[in-house]
Amino acid sequence: MEQDRAVEVEELTKCFGDFCAVDRVSFTVQRGEIFGFLGPNGAGKSTTIRILCGLLKPSGGRALVEGLDVAAVPEEVRRNIGYMSQKFSLYDDLSVEENLDFFSGIYRVPRALRAERKDHALRMAGLVERRRMLTRTLAGGWKQRLALGCAILHRPPILFLDEPTSGVDPIARRAFWALIYQLSDAGHTVFVSTHYMDEAEYCHRLALMYRGRIIALGAPGELKSAMPSQSLLNLQSSDPLGSMRALEQDPDIRDIAVFGGGLHVAVTDPEAAAPRIRRILASAHIDIRQLEAIPPSMEDVFVARIEEEERKSS
Repeated sequence: MEQDRAVEVEELTKCFGDFCAVDRVSFTVQRGEIFGFLGPNGAGKSTTIRILCGLLKPSGGRALVEGLDVAAVPEEVRRNIGYMSQKFSLYDDLSVEENLDFFSGIYRVPRALRAERKDHALRMAGLVERRRMLTRTLAGGWKQRLALGCAILHRPPILFLDEPTSGVDPIARRAFWALIYQLSDAGHTVFVSTHYMDEAEYCHRLALMYRGRIIALGAPGELKSAMPSQSLLNLQSSDPLGSMRALEQDPDIRDIAVFGGGLHVAVTDPEAAAPRIRRILASAHIDIRQLEAIPPSMEDVFVARIEEEERKSS
């Protein structure tokens, strides 16, 4: 139903001269959903988010955020959203709570509500005991939590998080995602872009973006199930690089990628491929430590989708 949609995008386009950064993109985001934009740097994720936040005017198409046309009323859109990027501008010479006080004013939070909103942000971000610390003394993960706290002071129904976990350690990233789930459970719609494949698994639905276009859209499980017709074998051997060279000559092997300390080998028929792989590596005097069929990861799905796009354009 249309009233359940937080974001509606139809044929959205943004060109800079001859370069088309966003190429006729269409999708919807439901209220309360954690919607992920996954893709490499330069895919068009940040440009799309900046359009949806009313910071960039689209070249074509239509986008509604909370029912507001981003091209027609960008200032009203900005009043109804929270926005946080990896370069969110905190003030390092202010304390944690002074930053919250400052952004309360920027977001025009009514004075009678500011103390309660600040306390809520401090509790949500786990910063109560750090409230008087100078922001520049905080580690990256705590600055990230503070930035999120600042972004929700005006209680926006939808949050746009543009690669918010870039540059922080895995533990801090996981803690940050716990906060995102809290916000979603409280009714906020969260639109988040990332190039971390593991973070994609945390989203309710994903759009895989490449060269300005959405090349796949759905829940993580759906995208894995709809992976192009091939199966994956996890290969652990005594010589991964040598294994790759030996197997690349087999025409029935669709793709080989390094994954951790081993290889992910994409094949059409795993039952027929496994004995053939054993013979090839035995003749190359390479020991196999493990060879088994595995479900695809989001990284496998994304690589397969990109390769499919490359084949179409070649």
